Amino acid sequence: MHRIGVVGVSYRHASAAAIAKLAIEKADVPEHLPRLRAALQGAEVCYLATCNRVEILFAESERPAIDRRAEVFRALTGRDPAAGEAAATLRTWTGEAAVEHLLLVACGLDSAQAGEQEIFAQLRAAWQIARTAKVTGPLLDRIVGEALSMARDAHRLGRQNAPSLADLAVERIIEHLAGRSAEVALLGVSPMTRRCGTRLRARNATLCVVNRSLEPAQELARTLGARALTLDEFRAVPPPLGALVCASGGSEPLLGGAELTKLVGQPLIIDFGLPPNVDPPAAKSAGLTRIGMDDLVRAARDERVTHLLRLAPIRAAIDERLSRLRTELAARAIGPQLAELRDTFARIASAEMERLLKSELQDLDEERRARLADWATALAHRLAHLPLAGMRAAAEHSSTEATDAFFREARLHRDAD
Repeated sequence: MHRIGVVGVSYRHASAAAIAKLAIEKADVPEHLPRLRAALQGAEVCYLATCNRVEILFAESERPAIDRRAEVFRALTGRDPAAGEAAATLRTWTGEAAVEHLLLVACGLDSAQAGEQEIFAQLRAAWQIARTAKVTGPLLDRIVGEALSMARDAHRLGRQNAPSLADLAVERIIEHLAGRSAEVALLGVSPMTRRCGTRLRARNATLCVVNRSLEPAQELARTLGARALTLDEFRAVPPPLGALVCASGGSEPLLGGAELTKLVGQPLIIDFGLPPNVDPPAAKSAGLTRIGMDDLVRAARDERVTHLLRLAPIRAAIDERLSRLRTELAARAIGPQLAELRDTFARIASAEMERLLKSELQDLDEERRARLADWATALAHRLAHLPLAGMRAAAEHSSTEATDAFFREARLHRDAD
């Protein structure tokens, strides 16, 4: 695990606007991934972006992971950070702490709405994009695979209906409608709009799905019993609305002053966009209420402790998974060295037995010689078991420098003998 690292920013210490400045437009991610890998000197990488976080997962090729905030800052912003700027802007985790963080993220325990499950699909999609771009490798694939597996286990453990920021959004919409029959538009085809649509449909709301491309909008609309519009159609002639939910990618707002002044019905705007899909100053000028990510995160914090207490079994399962991973990866990391040390014991025993058979035991027949050689090999393996078992256990808790020093000295003593 010592080669794993994470660098990123999230709702925990940054506003939605600050996070948006570090986000890569979804369509541009495949093109940026090779550059990001080059910035991290060939490390395996995966770029994860959600409505409230941007994080870079990486695995160093050989050495332990180090603080890569400066390199990540430069890759995401296109400029060198000022003194202390990268450390103030980004957070970093390395080694086991990075793996633990990834497991918590995948299971929704680090989300603004603790326990939400949308992050699972987002992490899986990010991993698939990285694999298609051929910037991952065996170690990062293994760790992300473990995180997704842990998330599936968490979903089974959290049998109650998992919470989501989308649920908060739906409650705000229902409160705003106050019993009125008015259409709600879902802008974008994403996990958040899907969840909002499903919840609103259960509350008998009339829905409209809006997307840049019509086909994905029609697909979601069919599952929700809704109609579909292209974004251009919506911009040109927006229907009367009670509410508008936005969760679409883009580097600039999709709806500005020109479009917002056309809206009829004073709709409530829920904006999950990162950066915002609806221009905040334009919404204010049009007299529209816009609830952005910062507002939703503040609302979710009020219930966070309650949700975390309910999710305590998942936290315990993560600790158990970390312990197993620690054992497996530590043993795998020193596996070749353990095999070499075992072979060294066998070679020394064989050499000593050969010396005896050429001197004091030279009169033995071939059968007894073979039996003694087998005995010497078996004894060497039994004697090697003690230091090998001890090193497997020590590798879980010691640094790579310590284990390397042990094997280095073991080889020196062997050569001296």
